[in-house]
Amino acid sequence: MGIFAPERDQTDGNEAADVLARARSAVDPGLRAAVDTLPGSMRRVAGYHFGWWEADGTPGAADSGKAIRPALVLAATQAAGGLPAAAVRAAAAVELVHNFTLLHDDVIDRDRTRRHRPTAWRVFGTTEAILAGDAMHSLALRVLAEDTHPAAPSAVRRLADCVVELCAGQQADCAFEQRTDVTLAECLAMAEGKTGALLGCACAVGALYAGAGEAAADVMDAFGREIGLAFQLIDDLIGIWGDPAVTGKPVGADLAARKKSLPVVYALCSGTEAAAELAALYALDRPLDAVELQRAAAAVEQAGGRSWAQGESCERMASAIAHLAEAIPDPSEADDLLALAELVTRRSH
Repeated sequence: MGIFAPERDQTDGNEAADVLARARSAVDPGLRAAVDTLPGSMRRVAGYHFGWWEADGTPGAADSGKAIRPALVLAATQAAGGLPAAAVRAAAAVELVHNFTLLHDDVIDRDRTRRHRPTAWRVFGTTEAILAGDAMHSLALRVLAEDTHPAAPSAVRRLADCVVELCAGQQADCAFEQRTDVTLAECLAMAEGKTGALLGCACAVGALYAGAGEAAADVMDAFGREIGLAFQLIDDLIGIWGDPAVTGKPVGADLAARKKSLPVVYALCSGTEAAAELAALYALDRPLDAVELQRAAAAVEQAGGRSWAQGESCERMASAIAHLAEAIPDPSEADDLLALAELVTRRSH
């Protein structure tokens, strides 16, 4: 069953794209209405970030993101026996939180492009981007606080707790850049906080909006967290080997930034000659040139980082499916959730 349709065309091979498109269509009006309540300068930054308009306020045609997180909210509501239309405000709140973190992440990481165009901080300045992100965080909580659905209070608490976990994950990620002794366990915990927490929260909130209890919501949270780790593993691979034409970022962007991503940390902890070469490159007190970036990527692969990340992503997906089977015994009710879960491992890297 689709999010708003009684049945889905089973001959359509791009089921996840259909789920995402319907989620975007359902959530965008609420997102736009919320952003329209912001003061002018913050509204301009937020709308540019979403791709709705250009820096000068003229209509934009940029990609506003895949809407994976709001789609998870709506799909989880449906899978748990609820009406997705009742959870649209919650889905919008989750998407606002996600985009607040993106605005801040771009500032912290000094990323120059997102979705194939300059990041908001480059266009409007660091201060404006940070403040717009702060405002979007507050909007998310207000959207939920004003919702009359009985699950809204629990959803507010979960989303607020999630933001704290997201911040802790981001702090750990930044701290890792200054350390040479990061363990794989620490890196996995960081990824769960930075990426898995919000996907888990999205699934849990969806279950709550279907009338599920906190215990069932916790199982759905575990499902989403495992999806999040699989997603992060693939994202880390893309950060090293992704096609710039697809990612909108330079080749080896994560290596150039000396990020302690999951495949990099696995490689550094491997005890191999390639690990020593990678450590030496990461220790250089200057930007890596194109040849050195190629050597770094080759070292990660030779040390097993690439194959481990690919295999670990599959294991996390298997764990996610097990949690989903516990929460939703009838697989036919979870078609949309499964399609979204599978999407993360089909991303090009």
